[in-house]
Amino acid sequence: MARYDFDMITIGAGSGGVASSRRAGSYGARVAIIEELRIGGTCVLRGCVPKKLLVYGAQFADAFEDAAGFGWTVEPPKFDWPFLIAAKNKELDRLEQIYVNMLRNSKVEMIDGRGIVVDPHTVEVAGRRYTAENILVATGGHPTVPDIPGIEHVISSNEALDLPTLPRRVIIVGGGYIAVEFAGIFRGFGSEVVEIIRADELLRGFDDDVRVALGEEMRGRGIELHTRTQIARIDKDARGEFTVQTAGGHEIAGDVVMYATGRGPNSKGLGLPEVGVAMGQNGAIKVDEWQRTSVPSIYAVGDVTDRINLTPVAIGEGRAIAETLFNNNPMTFDHDNVPSAVFSNPPIGAVGLTEAEARQQHGEVDIYCARFRPMKNTLSGRNERIFMKLVVDAKTERVLGCHMLGPDAPEIIQGLAIAVKCGASKRMFDQTVGIHPSAAEEFVTMREKFVRPPQKEAAE
Repeated sequence: MARYDFDMITIGAGSGGVASSRRAGSYGARVAIIEELRIGGTCVLRGCVPKKLLVYGAQFADAFEDAAGFGWTVEPPKFDWPFLIAAKNKELDRLEQIYVNMLRNSKVEMIDGRGIVVDPHTVEVAGRRYTAENILVATGGHPTVPDIPGIEHVISSNEALDLPTLPRRVIIVGGGYIAVEFAGIFRGFGSEVVEIIRADELLRGFDDDVRVALGEEMRGRGIELHTRTQIARIDKDARGEFTVQTAGGHEIAGDVVMYATGRGPNSKGLGLPEVGVAMGQNGAIKVDEWQRTSVPSIYAVGDVTDRINLTPVAIGEGRAIAETLFNNNPMTFDHDNVPSAVFSNPPIGAVGLTEAEARQQHGEVDIYCARFRPMKNTLSGRNERIFMKLVVDAKTERVLGCHMLGPDAPEIIQGLAIAVKCGASKRMFDQTVGIHPSAAEEFVTMREKFVRPPQKEAAE
């Protein structure tokens, strides 16, 4: 008889948990997956997919406006927010069923409820205990908000995806990718948008030139940005309207206040510290290169480890565990040069090192930049410009980073990510023939090194 009920129990049926479980099941492992909400997790149900659908919807405003410059006469368009939300929810239901079917086809047993780790080989769900040789924690993350007066009045990105009506005035607190994406969504649908951030620029962690360029373009679209601003309290009046009071004494009124100031790992209440799993200060599960925790039989992937919180990373980590444990194919996931995108308006694509990171790690670097008005905008009359940047190691000529702000940036950067992963040199970029006319060709035609003007010294 088998020593355990399962070869692996997965807690959390998001992208990472499902990927690992179904692959392990396809290799003949006895696998169970535990989920207390819906199959699909943050990306499919509360993140990447529904948000991107709303981004697509908001982009039609630009298309209607730009069409006139190309000879089209477009009647004043009307937008139906409840219709879009209903269509989005129908698509999410379809995707959830696809995930369920994939698990069933891999003979993975699905268990409804909250899984709690009792010991290194036992998980309890609603009073029933299940044993497994290996336990995988893939519980993802959740939005976090600060403890300030009136914080109970705010919504997170979760609620923003299901608002019953489109708000006329939206206040977004935060400068990360979720905040700038929703700022673009709401502005595209016609809402007045104010975005409040503590830093000097948006998107901490991205290349500084891209951060500045995005701020300029968002302001050009009518989004009001308040930088270096702290929130003191949030008040709600009898009419249901909100007032955000800043630490500097300013008041900003809105119909909805959305906080997007960070996310935290979903690790609380899982019993992990009690069985010896080492945790970070913010609740992140500490893992080694094999995704193994300090307890050898317990693994973790995805946002609950709080490293690179991207869906494809969680999927890659989960698949590596399945290969290692159940296919006699030991492997680790490579966290270097992971490309990323921000579906702001305009969007961002990036892979590799920022200029600041490259200077810190490699010393002398060469910078190539291009900023230009795309061909489409010459007839549409839109003033937005594309920004592109290459970061190159001055000694080896290896391309260390590619960064872009502009239409189709994520699609373009995906291809360049292969080149960066392969260690391509600037010479190889130069020898590549561009596709003309396209915006992407600029990445292989940049020849002049950018010389940054010296910064003025601060007055004494």
